[in-house]
Amino acid sequence: MYSPAIAQLIEAFSKLPTVGKRTAERFVFHLLKSGKRDAGELTVALKKLIENVKSCEMCWNFTEVSPCPICRDEKRNPKLLCVVSEPQDFEAIEVTKSFGGLYHIIRGNIRSEDPESLRFTKIPELLKRIESENFEEVLLALNHNMQGELTMMFLQNKIKKLKPELKVTRLARGLPMGSDLQYADEVTLSSALENRR
Repeated sequence: MYSPAIAQLIEAFSKLPTVGKRTAERFVFHLLKSGKRDAGELTVALKKLIENVKSCEMCWNFTEVSPCPICRDEKRNPKLLCVVSEPQDFEAIEVTKSFGGLYHIIRGNIRSEDPESLRFTKIPELLKRIESENFEEVLLALNHNMQGELTMMFLQNKIKKLKPELKVTRLARGLPMGSDLQYADEVTLSSALENRR
C-alpha cells in the first residue's frame, strides 16, 4: 500500500490520456528516484502553465497573450478561416507554412446533433464568429474519422444556413506519399480519385 502522497500523484497522472495506473506508477517512482530537481522542474513548469496560459479570445488556441500572435498578425489573410479540432492540429498545419489565414479551434468533435454534445466544444463561438466577420472561405480541417465527418457535416449545414454564399471547403483526402495502390482501402482510393488534380 502506497503512502497517501504517492497514491494521490499516481491517481493524478493516471487521468492523463493514454496513461494507465502502471505508467502513472512509473512516472511517480521515476520522480522519487531522480531526486528533488526533476520534481521541482515539473512543479515549476506546471505552475507557469496554470498561471500564464489562457485561451485566445478569438481562435480559442492556448496562449500567453490574447489575442494570440496568429490572430494579431496583420500579414495573415483575414478572409480565410481554418477550423480545427485541437491545438495540436493547428500546430500541424502551421508547420507546413502552406496556410496564411486565421484559425478557430473547436476543442473536440460532436457525437450527435444534440445540443448537449455542443456544450463541451467552441462550436457556438465559431458560428458567432462566422456570422459577425466577413470570411470568404471556411476550411474545415477536421480528422477524417466518424466524429470528424459528423462534425464537418453539422458545421457545413449550420454555416450554409447562416451565410449561404460563404465558400466551405475541406482538406483533400487521398493516398499518402510512398504508398502502394494495392494496399489502399476502398474509401481512400475513391477519395484520391475524386480529389485528383
